[in-house]
Amino acid sequence: MGISIWQLVIILLIIVLLFGSKKIRSLGGDLGSALRGFKKEMGDDEKKEEPASKVQHKEDADFSKQSEAEKQEQDKRD
Repeated sequence: MGISIWQLVIILLIIVLLFGSKKIRSLGGDLGSALRGFKKEMGDDEKKEEPASKVQHKEDADFSKQSEAEKQEQDKRD
């Protein structure tokens, strides 16, 4: 008891009559450009995350150097 082809055609005709073919085309174009923009931004985020992870590794290395310096200072104090 699903939706048949004829029911889909009738629904499509009602939508075209209500909105008009120009409006539907413009909505489709707007939706397509929105999806393209979304995909582009998702790709940009992945590219931006890679350098951030490299910076994090550098911070970790700097942190370990600082801890070594602190250890040396503590050894001198003891």
